[in-house]
Formats: sequence, structure tokens, C-alpha cells
Amino acid sequence: MKTMMLKAADGSGEFAAHLYEPAATQGGAMRGAVVVIQEIFGVNDALRATCQELAAMGFIAIAPDLFWRQEPNVDLTDKSEGEWKKAFALMNGFDQDKGIDDLKVTLDAARALPGASGKVGTIGFCLGGRLAVMMATRSDADVNVSYYGVGLDGLVPEFGHIKAPLLVHIAEQDEFAPADKTAKVMAAAEHQPLIDAHIYPAVHHAFARVKGVHYDARAATIANGRTAALLAETLG
Repeated sequence: MKTMMLKAADGSGEFAAHLYEPAATQGGAMRGAVVVIQEIFGVNDALRATCQELAAMGFIAIAPDLFWRQEPNVDLTDKSEGEWKKAFALMNGFDQDKGIDDLKVTLDAARALPGASGKVGTIGFCLGGRLAVMMATRSDADVNVSYYGVGLDGLVPEFGHIKAPLLVHIAEQDEFAPADKTAKVMAAAEHQPLIDAHIYPAVHHAFARVKGVHYDARAATIANGRTAALLAETLG
């Protein structure tokens, strides 16, 4: 893992982006890159594990620190009440529009990395799942993947702006996404050929969080398989 510093688009400072590179291959094959978007817990062990898995699959993975304007290097778990309280406070203080700007900066940096093919996607979880959908509607990413994104129903009016494949993973029993709001998202997705949305039955929010309290091996394996197939198809 390497850490690179990126300049914010608004000139307000620099933020860290953690880089995970695949092993070298014969012939120096160019690699697709994936911007990995954090949950409300920051760049933590679960997110790092996801980056490592993507690198093992042959992609360049890069995870920016999106809470840097409030507190750099946030690294929390879902195991204690205190960490949950801090995580929610950080989420509530987070400027999502500036977060999207930071993700666009990261996207551009990923395209220019040595060995990168120029094709870049995003994958996000929870808050990051929402931001991945926003990147689908507001950026030129080649593919976007959203895991149990929060507040997706509020983004439905933007779905018409999507120009690249968007894969959406939704937990049926997500405590942060009531059934009526999920139904709104699914109904809108049916009319957008670039959106592939799936509901995973009988699982909770964060069913794919590595070692998380609601981790579900079956749902996570199915969702991750769909993700891997789409990333391979779009990024090479």
C-alpha cells in the first residue's frame, strides 16, 4: 500500500488517497483502476480488505480519505457505540458535493497512474454507496457500483444523467432504507437500461462489510461476484 496526496479542486488543501497495486504481470499489461469509496467509518480495515481484494483481481485500487476536512485519517469499526456516534457525527458534518469533487480528483489521478489503462470505475459502501450513485450521475467514470447506499430515493431525479453502467446492491432489511423508498429506486431503475439493481433477501445493511456485524456470506458472495463480472467487463 502506498499513500499519495491529492490537491482538492477548490484549493482548500490536500487529502490522502491510499493506493493498492496488483502484482506485476508479463508484458506489462495496463490495468483498470477502481476508486473505493468509504463508509461512514472512514478508511478502515474493511475498506482496506476490499482494496486488497480488488488488487488481487488485477485492478489498481485507490481509496481517498473523504472526511479529511473534518478529521484526517478516520479509522473506525462498527463494534462500539462510541464509534457509531462518531461515525454519524462525521457523516452529518460531511459536505457531499465537496466529497464528489474529491472523488473526481481521485478519478483523474487514477487514470494517470503508471500502468493504468485509463479506464476507471467506482465502488462504494453505505455513504460511499450513495456517492457511487452520485458519481454515476455526475462524473465520467466508466462504471459505478453501489452497495447498500443510503438515501438513493432522493437521487432518482438524477438517474437520467447516467451514461455508464451502474450496479446497485440493496439489502431487503436495510434499516436505513425503508421498503417504500427501495421500491421507488427499483421502479426508477427499471426504466434505465444502464442500471442493474438487485435486492438481497433477508439481509441487513452492510451485509458485505468484511467482518462486519451484519456480514452475510451468501449475499456478499453473490453481490461480489456480480461486481467482479461487471468490473472485468468494463475495465478489462
